[in-house]
Amino acid sequence: MDHRASLSSVRLLVKLRWLAVAGQALTVLIVTRGMGVALWQPPLWCGIAALAMFNLHAARYARTRRNAGHRLVFTHLLVDITSLAWMVGWSGGIENPFSSLFLLPLALCILALPGGWMWTGAGASIAGYAVAVLAGRAVPHVHGMMGDTFNLHMLGMLVSFAVSALVVLVFFARMAVARRDSERQLARLREQFARDEGILALATHAASVAHELNTPLGTLTLMVEDLAAQAQSDVQREEFATLKELLEICRDRVRELAAPAEASAAGTAPLAVDLAQVIERWQLIRPAIELRRSGSLQGLRKVDAAVGHLLQALLNNAADAGQQRGMARVDLHIEAAGGGGLRASIRDYGGGFDADHPLLPGRLFRTSKPDGLGIGLVLSHATVERLGGELSMQPAAEGQGVMVSFVLPSLVRA
Repeated sequence: MDHRASLSSVRLLVKLRWLAVAGQALTVLIVTRGMGVALWQPPLWCGIAALAMFNLHAARYARTRRNAGHRLVFTHLLVDITSLAWMVGWSGGIENPFSSLFLLPLALCILALPGGWMWTGAGASIAGYAVAVLAGRAVPHVHGMMGDTFNLHMLGMLVSFAVSALVVLVFFARMAVARRDSERQLARLREQFARDEGILALATHAASVAHELNTPLGTLTLMVEDLAAQAQSDVQREEFATLKELLEICRDRVRELAAPAEASAAGTAPLAVDLAQVIERWQLIRPAIELRRSGSLQGLRKVDAAVGHLLQALLNNAADAGQQRGMARVDLHIEAAGGGGLRASIRDYGGGFDADHPLLPGRLFRTSKPDGLGIGLVLSHATVERLGGELSMQPAAEGQGVMVSFVLPSLVRA
């Protein structure tokens, strides 16, 4: 059990303890005043008051804490065992039908504590029962409206069973819910770990490929410059200028692959890029795509380079989806959010959702596009998670297509 689960157990014990305080007070009143049993009341009321005072402190402590350890859970159970031993000992000992409640701390130890703590808690519960039985104060003989002492004992056993069943049911139900939540979280973490491992392997391979591409890209740039110098018409010179600009973009992207690692090694801030330039560069690479843009970036220009990669990946996905259906169009709404954040929505005109594929894939190389690599959306999702934002997908409001939206907090730089 982790620290959060331990804190959940502590908070549940606090709630159950309030029920115990109310139940003990009500039982003492009914037995002493309603049934006329001559119990010595001062120790009983002192025990109830002490348990209530402890629970006030425990409730305030549990509200302010974010995690707890096994020692704290054991301490709470030890207090409950001590309180129960005190109450049972002063109200009949082994003759008290509520002595069977010592099984409850034993069950709670099994559920809420690991091996060593569990056995220690079980020993404390058994010791508390033994003390209450051996040193208990006998109940005087009773004759009244409930019959003799035996009839009163049977009634107490019935109430004790009902209380035990209720507590066990509540605690077991909460523990079962907590366990299912933990299993779901563990499955999600495993899937995220597998995805991150794939991304790390992909990044390592990308760095190697970037190193290999740098030289041929430089050679191609020189060749294009020579060809442009020999061009005999304005059309040819314009085409070579476009080729050179595209090669420069490729070389810049290759250099950007190493920039985050260099910044991390030097202890400097990550590379920042201009969002407007990122969008313009994307339009240059995809001139056949009609980009309809809305929103304002006023007051927010420079962002982490990862945000630029995220935006380009989502634009490429949207463009590819639209081209598959002959709709070379992408709608982009991007604007600065409050507190230095960023909000964007990219709508494509593709075929919409594929029922055979999850909306936000959790692993690499799973795609519905014929020529897709299956990494764009996964990398985008991972980037948004790393930056503390949210990524969502939903059908387009009108017609076919998908709307991909993301919101990033104030991690971008103005």
